[in-house]
Amino acid sequence: MAGEGLTGSRIRERRSVAGLRQAELARMLGISASYLNLIEHNRRRIGGKLLLDIARALGVEPSTLTIGAEAAQIATLREAAMRANLAAEEVQRADELAGRFPAWAEVLAAGHRRISTLERTVETLTDRLAHDPQLAASVHELLSTAASIRSTASILADEPDLDAEWRERFHGNLNEDSRRLAESSRALVGYLDAGQGNEEGASSPQEEVEAFLAENDYLFPALEAGEDGIDAILGSADSLRSKGARSIAQGMLGQIAQDAARVPLSRLRDTLGDSPPDPVALARTLEAPVVMILRRLASLPELNAGLVVCDRAGSLLFRKATRGFVIPRYGSACPLWPLFSVLSDPGRVDFTPLVQLGRGRAGFACYATAETVGAPAYNAPPLVQATMLLLPRPEFEEETTDGTCVEVGSNCRVCPRKACPGRREPSILSEGL
Repeated sequence: MAGEGLTGSRIRERRSVAGLRQAELARMLGISASYLNLIEHNRRRIGGKLLLDIARALGVEPSTLTIGAEAAQIATLREAAMRANLAAEEVQRADELAGRFPAWAEVLAAGHRRISTLERTVETLTDRLAHDPQLAASVHELLSTAASIRSTASILADEPDLDAEWRERFHGNLNEDSRRLAESSRALVGYLDAGQGNEEGASSPQEEVEAFLAENDYLFPALEAGEDGIDAILGSADSLRSKGARSIAQGMLGQIAQDAARVPLSRLRDTLGDSPPDPVALARTLEAPVVMILRRLASLPELNAGLVVCDRAGSLLFRKATRGFVIPRYGSACPLWPLFSVLSDPGRVDFTPLVQLGRGRAGFACYATAETVGAPAYNAPPLVQATMLLLPRPEFEEETTDGTCVEVGSNCRVCPRKACPGRREPSILSEGL
């Protein structure tokens, strides 16, 4: 039921809250009780003076009756319903629930938002604990030092007649190992504390570059317009602390500058118009490679698109997240992503309607293609990179697995899909999220 058709339900709810009987309100309005009954059951449209009179009699703003719950609240309720695997007709009744029982609707929506936040935290921490190389090295250092201290202490305790010179030497080892343990513990705590802020907790050059790109919303207007050079942008980038990060960022900015020179965003917008993005058609019209069109479309803020790039080994080289599609920060991604299927056939362009499972069901139109990079050489295998563009398509969220949409995850540890042919390790979501 559309939100505009629930005015009667909201009138009935507000009348009940005000403690008025239907006949009393009808008398106050100068209409029959039977007519008011038809209005309250959404069988008569209402507007104009009568709506204003009803709002005045109930002591509310007219917009409260015509608009009701916020669209964001209704969207949250629908998301919660889809995660609970309710039937499609029940999902569509979320606006009716919000209109008739606004307080209960807010309780449910707030609970769903809280659960989603907690699940996101669990996913991030689990992924990090399982795959963060610096964390693994730090824990290994702690365990090794603790084992050394335990071994030395055991010798001192079990050998009461130990020579004084050796006893002194073991005491020195204990002092040195305990100091190292304290320093390693402080370093680990500092790393974990810094990691709570994502960007500030960058532990690799690639993460520094991702933080830098996120700070600039993946868009560099001065570079697009040819006003500033790459060196000027890097010179003001405080988040790029390491030499490796600056080298990676320089390459990415160079790619953006080349793309902007060949396909300016203004020309892309004019060509795109109001039509849904069609990368292949755009590539033909603009006479540019499809992979370049994918990168350019990801630069348009209004599309809210995501972009992922990987090399032939499957390592993710570039991540631009979009709402609803989780890209793992550590560890490997879902092998069912179209990003990986095109690696074996450079030049092929795949279009895949897909739904990512996890905290909910998010639908996307996915375009993927691969290209060879670098100069050709004799007897050398070509280096291949794959690029995947993700355009949000909410209508895909309600599609089933009848072949219309492909269901994928983020990575195996946090994917609820059962009997998946690509699963590499058990999921921590035994019941699914």
